[in-house]
Formats: sequence, structure tokens, C-alpha cells
Amino acid sequence: MKKTALLLATSLFASTALAAAQQPSPAPVGETAAPKPACGGDMEAWFDGVVREARAAGVTDKGISELYKASIDDKVLARDRAQGVFNLTFADFSKRLISEARLKKGRENLVKYATIFKKAEETYGVPGPVIAAFWGLETDYGAIQGDFDTLNALMTLSFDCRRPELFRPQLIALLKLFDQGVVDARTTGAWAGEIGQMQVLPLDYLERGTDGDGDGRVDLKNSVPDAVMTAARMLQDLGWQKGQPWLEEVRLTRDLPWEEASRTNRMPHSRWAAWGVEGLDGPLGPDDGDASLLLPMGRKGPAFLSYRNFDVFVEWNKSIVYATTAAYFATRLAGAPAFEMGNPELGLTTDQMKALQTKLAARGYDMGKIDGVFGLLTRDAVRSEQLRLGMPADAWPTVELLNKL
Repeated sequence: MKKTALLLATSLFASTALAAAQQPSPAPVGETAAPKPACGGDMEAWFDGVVREARAAGVTDKGISELYKASIDDKVLARDRAQGVFNLTFADFSKRLISEARLKKGRENLVKYATIFKKAEETYGVPGPVIAAFWGLETDYGAIQGDFDTLNALMTLSFDCRRPELFRPQLIALLKLFDQGVVDARTTGAWAGEIGQMQVLPLDYLERGTDGDGDGRVDLKNSVPDAVMTAARMLQDLGWQKGQPWLEEVRLTRDLPWEEASRTNRMPHSRWAAWGVEGLDGPLGPDDGDASLLLPMGRKGPAFLSYRNFDVFVEWNKSIVYATTAAYFATRLAGAPAFEMGNPELGLTTDQMKALQTKLAARGYDMGKIDGVFGLLTRDAVRSEQLRLGMPADAWPTVELLNKL
């Protein structure tokens, strides 16, 4: 019982991060964003609108009939509002999710399913350790897939006005999956509507679901080959570049222009080496694609070079803490050692982070919601203020910065 509870807890950290971080992409410059779907208000009018949209999308009576059985689930809303997982540091988050048992199981699965992992890499270019990392973090290799009624979850989140533009298309896609007999109407999964061993949202299931075992159907809940091939296809669609690196731990031998340590600021190895960045076994290798310096806990904590394939981890999940953990987990499954912790400066509590965000917002920075979460907006604003104040601009929020503001 205790082991099951622990597995469930760690799996939920992953699914919480995924659902909370996935946001609709902004409209390209010069284009108008799609209008926000109707939400809240009169339930009957909203429901009729969903039925009309579903029929216009080609859903038949088979799928529509299931919609009439759906209901609002308050537990889903409670889970949607509770995003404490994002307040963990990279060290705490990764230690919680990457246990020795999970590493061992991942390595065993890479051997057990070597044939399908090889096929996935040959077809889509994604290495087995990368796929296995997501598999392990999302559902503990299929063991914990969630027990929320998927239809009720997506109906709830589509009716709720926080993010209907994300969830209403997923609800329509789920009805199509019912229509096609691909997914059972009683299916369960994560609270945000993800299904199966890789926690795939219905739209991805519908558009990218891949029959990996050749039985003529796509079963992402029970078939490991289907789940592996579908994940590989999704990662390729997100931009994975075959044969290219994603993350490499490094050591920092001296101070450098810390403001250069930004995920989007990529430079060749030769530039980083000139600033004293070294590999774990000595000098960096020859230039292998431009890399950015990733300091998830500031200049005194763990340090990595991240490559363009790292962006795929961020596309899978917008949380930098989750993306860095997944990418690091993949390196461990590929044979890398545990990261060196260093001696990072003490970070901020949730209340302190909210206070910092409030001060940054008062200085004109776009903070979005003041939520105590150390996200991309906060990270960029922290770097800018560190530069302004003459502090090392490593984008790591500290009590010193809070006091100076």
C-alpha cells in the first residue's frame, strides 16, 4: 500500500506539471488569435454549443450520446487550482521523481523493449532513453495512469473559464475517439484529460496515435509498442533532430558574463570554453551544434549545456523544472552520472516569490499571475533586475535580490 501511494504521488507530480504548463500558442504576428470558446454561465446553453460544434466536426450520434452522460467533477477543478509542484527547485523536483528504483526500471525496460525502441529511433530519430524518460515520469512506465473519468475531466475543464481554449478542442477530439471506437467511453486517466502510458491528450491521440504492435488498432493504455511509437512521433513533430544532443552536464571554473546564461542564447563550445566552461571529464569536445548554458539553480548550483533538442522537452512541458528534469533523466538512462549539486544560494519560499513577483510587476514587468511559481517570465525579469543592480545576472532569485528591490 505504501509503495503504491508513493508511485501515485510521484506520477501525479508529472501529470500536474504537464497539464498546468501546456498553454495554447500565441497567434503569429499579424494574425488574430482565435476567440475564446464560450464557458461558464448557463450550462444548458453551453452544452448545446458543444453538441453543435461536435456535430460540425463530424462526431456522430455514438459520440454525442456519451456526452450526455458526462458531469462536472469538482475534484478536477480542485486539482487544477493546486499547482504546488511548480514551487520545487530543480534539485528537489528531480530527486523526488528520479529514484534509484525508477532508474533501474527504466534501464530494464530499455533492454526488455529494445526492439521497439530501436524501431522508434529508426522511424522518428528519437533515442530510447528520451522516450523512456517521459514514460517513467508520466506514469511510472504505465503503472499509474490516473483514475479520473476522462470525459468528465474534459467537460469540467472546458466549461470552466480558466483555459477553455485548451480543453474544448480536447473534448471534441475525445468524442471522435469514442466515435471511432479507439477509446472506450469509460476510459480513465489524469485529471487534465491525458490518457495512457505516455499521458497523451485526446487530440494527439487522434492525430498522432501510432500502431506499434501491428494489431490494427492504437491502444495507448495497454500496448507498450503503441505508446512508445506514438511518443516518438510526437517528439519528432515537436522538432526533435535525429542524432543531435539534448543536455550535457558541465563544470564552471570561473566567473563568466552570467547574463549570457539564457536558454535561448546559444553559442559554440569554443565560446563557452573561453569563459571557463568544462565537461565533466575535461575540456569540452569539438563544436557539436550551438549550446546554451542552463543554470537551473543559479551560478553556484548544477550547470548544463542545453542544445536545440532541449527545446523539445520544453515544448512537451512548458515548465522549465519539469523539462530540465526529463532531459536530465534521459541522460541518466543513457549512462550519465548523477549531477553535481554544487553549493547553490538559498532560494525563495512561495510567499517570498510572490513578494518578488509583486515588486517586479510594480517595475513594469509582465508577471502574469502572481502565483509564487518561478516560471519563464519571472526568470527573465530577475535577470534584468540583477543586471540593473550590478549583481551577477544568473536569473536565480535570492533574498538579497528581494531586499534590494
